[in-house]
Amino acid sequence: ISCYWGSMHALLLLLSLFLARPTGAGALNDSVLPFMEYLDPDRNVSLKWGFNDAQGTITFSLSIKSTGWVSLGFSPNGGMEGADIVMGGIGPGGAYFTDRHATGNILPVVDKQQNYTLLSLTEIEGQTTMTFQRAIQSCDDDDFHITARPIKLIYAYGTNDELNYHGKRRGTKEINLLNYMPRITLPSTDYLTITVDNINIPATHTHYHCMVMKLPKLKGKHHIYRIEPIIEHHDIVHHMLLYGCPSFVNETYNGPCYRGDTGDHCFRVVAAWAVGGGVYEFPENAGIPVGGESGDTFYRLEIHYNNPAREEGRRDSSGLRLYYTAQLRQHDASVLTTGLLLQGNLDYSIPANATQFHTYGMCNTSLFSKLEDAPVPDLHVFALELHTHLAGRKVRVGHFRNGTQIDFLALNENYNFEMQQITNLGNIKTIKQGDNIVVECTYNTVNRTGDTKMGLATTDEMCLAFLFYYPANNIDTCWSHPTTHLSDMADSHNMSWYPKGTMMDMMKTPSVNCQMMEATSAPNSNPTFGRASGRLSTSWAVTLTGLLLLWAALM
Repeated sequence: ISCYWGSMHALLLLLSLFLARPTGAGALNDSVLPFMEYLDPDRNVSLKWGFNDAQGTITFSLSIKSTGWVSLGFSPNGGMEGADIVMGGIGPGGAYFTDRHATGNILPVVDKQQNYTLLSLTEIEGQTTMTFQRAIQSCDDDDFHITARPIKLIYAYGTNDELNYHGKRRGTKEINLLNYMPRITLPSTDYLTITVDNINIPATHTHYHCMVMKLPKLKGKHHIYRIEPIIEHHDIVHHMLLYGCPSFVNETYNGPCYRGDTGDHCFRVVAAWAVGGGVYEFPENAGIPVGGESGDTFYRLEIHYNNPAREEGRRDSSGLRLYYTAQLRQHDASVLTTGLLLQGNLDYSIPANATQFHTYGMCNTSLFSKLEDAPVPDLHVFALELHTHLAGRKVRVGHFRNGTQIDFLALNENYNFEMQQITNLGNIKTIKQGDNIVVECTYNTVNRTGDTKMGLATTDEMCLAFLFYYPANNIDTCWSHPTTHLSDMADSHNMSWYPKGTMMDMMKTPSVNCQMMEATSAPNSNPTFGRASGRLSTSWAVTLTGLLLLWAALM
């Protein structure tokens, strides 16, 4: 991938910008900006964008219901520090627009090199719209390198044109800009609401509450296409999971989780939400099946409450709203839980004072045939959610075939415990039978004095990747255990074989190396269009040495 700019390229770029200038109220047409997302729950902040691979450019149009300054940033972890930010508006002296970077929670610093081009800035009927363009890969160290991975976008705005503190007028949303899967118009307004009812939250740091219930009977098979969280107390609700239950679970339950009731066997993930996430909509060709003769009868809602202050008297009625339709999609979708086994007594812990401690969990899909009477079709993964707790710093999900890594299903080099969103991959990742899925988690425990165990508490750790895929099969979990024995459980819905094996090292994360070079001009070219430029190289390294055991941990 190159970000070298010659004079002819610059001339063509400026010509394309001229041709793309709006003739109306300042907004480019949908062919230039085909994608759109609201960045805030109240729909006061919207972002449209589009990109051109051939030209190597990406164009944005940010609209905010404000007549003050507006800003959009690209952040490594969802915060201000280290973010690449553009700010603009229309003040008494006219339009202003700058390329900046943030060094902390203070006014961002103006970049020495301005790499964003303003296309238009309008202020109409109380709304400011700022349209601008940049190279997808910038050669400026102060700019964020946009890749085909989810990016944490941040926004903020003021009530006037003084660049002062934004207060609560800010937010964060993770979006895959280059592999975006657009949302669809709601095909129906029918939904199921599954919430706990004013339960008491004990004065403990971690509490898991489970409710096993029978859903209202639907006439015929339907597809769940939208998962919407209902959060009463954002400060204590950490994550929620809705599981389908096996046929032998036929009693309701409402109380603490994992106390030995039959609901503990419900592990087929139907819907998921975690802190920092929002509404999730399935692609238009897939949905989670519900209802009908073969549908699950009982379901278990699990809510993890994080109450570090150990407050007493807190009550909650949170849960999930599931939108469903009788207009069936092409594929039944499902969720495969991969990573490390959390059930049972795991004699494994992360030592204190570790700067980078790695754990690995592996799913060996060649074992699927042991659970299914017929061959299991390929898994087409379209979305993914990663999950660790407070010590987690990085999560990588590798895809191996014939002993060699062929891809990453997911990469998060700046994992943020407060930002856990189901993310569409954009490109479908196909997992064939016999492939291995390796989940690698990196932890930092330099601020801890004792060992950190793998467990349910917020102060414990997890290492999980939830894979959303189609077509659905009957296997819901495929995770590894830090023992080397072969065992199976009675519940046929669970992948529970843990054979001895070898864990291969994963590829190095693709790195972006951009070195600045002087622009060159062709003979008789206009030097006005020359600019500093560079060449971007992406390097991949594959290490073939194996790590003994199915589970490995490295300092």
